[in-house]
Amino acid sequence: MKSRIKAVKPIALKDVTIIDDSKLRKAITAASLGNAMEWFDFGVYGFVAYALGQVFFPGADPGVQMIAALATFSVPFLIRPLGGLFFGTLGDKYGRQKILSITIIIMSISTFCIGLIPSYASIGIWAPILLLLAKMAQGFSVGGEYTGASIFVAEYSPDRKRGFMGSWLDFGSIAGFVLGAGLVVLISAMVGEKDFLDWGWRLPFFLALPLGIIGLYLRHALEETPAFQQHVEKLEQGDREGLHSGPRVSFKEIATKHWRNLLICVGLVISTNVTYYMLLTYMPSYLSHNLHYSEDHGVLIIIAIMLGMLFVQPVMGLLSDRFGRRPFVIIGSIALMALAIPCFALINSDVIGLIFLGLLILAIILNCFTGVMASTLPAMFPTHIRYSALASSFNISVLVAGLTPTLAAWLVESSGNLYMPAYYLMVVALIGLATGIFMKETANRPLKGATPSASDITEAREILQEHHDNIEQKIDDINEQIAELEKKKENLVNQHPTINE
Repeated sequence: MKSRIKAVKPIALKDVTIIDDSKLRKAITAASLGNAMEWFDFGVYGFVAYALGQVFFPGADPGVQMIAALATFSVPFLIRPLGGLFFGTLGDKYGRQKILSITIIIMSISTFCIGLIPSYASIGIWAPILLLLAKMAQGFSVGGEYTGASIFVAEYSPDRKRGFMGSWLDFGSIAGFVLGAGLVVLISAMVGEKDFLDWGWRLPFFLALPLGIIGLYLRHALEETPAFQQHVEKLEQGDREGLHSGPRVSFKEIATKHWRNLLICVGLVISTNVTYYMLLTYMPSYLSHNLHYSEDHGVLIIIAIMLGMLFVQPVMGLLSDRFGRRPFVIIGSIALMALAIPCFALINSDVIGLIFLGLLILAIILNCFTGVMASTLPAMFPTHIRYSALASSFNISVLVAGLTPTLAAWLVESSGNLYMPAYYLMVVALIGLATGIFMKETANRPLKGATPSASDITEAREILQEHHDNIEQKIDDINEQIAELEKKKENLVNQHPTINE
């Protein structure tokens, strides 16, 4: 009988992809800029919500105005899964570079348009309706933005540097948030409260258009990722006739074959983003509303914390390339579980230095997650379904995590217990710990469905040698298992009178 085992060619030095440094830097810059713009809008919108409430909902009392403005802020989270499903499918079919160019166009135009919308006094009910439509367009584009950018960077990065390179993506997120919040504070201080309510709040939104043009230029100039190019080349060899319609995406395959990684992705995204929104979105209102600090003090403390996070972020990514991704998820989860209550004790101490220390500890714990997330998630799925699987699971998880500020505020108000956010984080830490325990290590390994990648020829030789050593070790392990099975077989044969003859 003929063997059905397909002959596999040994991996040679020519099969290791050498990543061009200049292309890698351009890829990281282009991807990070789009991510920065997403969080720039979050920073701006969150800190001008009180102004938007008065401009678009003038008939309501101040509390309802704030709630209405924040409600429109939450709309993108509801639309994101649809955007993730749409752009994820297209990204796996036609490539990452094309989709990222589309998402940054939609995101920059919709953000810019918020600054153009006339007030309620000018056009009545159409003002809040247009605001809602602009936020829906934002949410749709953002659904494909972060996952596409993380995949783009991961597929461009050398195997040994993927953690460090991926960490710059969330560096862009934090930098965008700081820029947005800082710009609001600066403009408000320069023009005064009256002019800020009249026209000053529009200025930060106008900045989105030039940022988007720069991001589009950078993304349009890039080539498709090496991993996706390899995937298309394989399709050309095996299915020339079907290639014109693009690679096929099977959602049945995603759900049945990769359910474990889907759950791990959901766990990692929820634990990361709940901590993110708790610290950076909810804490300013917690400091002002519950602890009665002025809004300016709360904003400045959070901005200072985020500036500190910028320095820690790439360090976490760099260390994850050396020690692995799993240790940071596990350590971050254990630290969050153990230190959530002590951190909130410091935050409630009524001493500025101790408040800052409590927030700083939470920020460093958050860095444990954000430092590895962008490099971990793309490594969970093979090339042909990577965008679809990641975008759908990521955005559903973010939808859950996006409820954090609202739930935390409701828990504190309904219970009267200022430590409820700490208990909330401890529950999330359990999810993170389970995720870290069950996830497979991906550091210093090729992406699924892609050949190994290296920074230069010397590193390529080292990677190839490690690959061959790993094969030899696996062969030795299999030989040991065969020897054990032979012993078991012999023992069973000896127990059977007929087979033994």
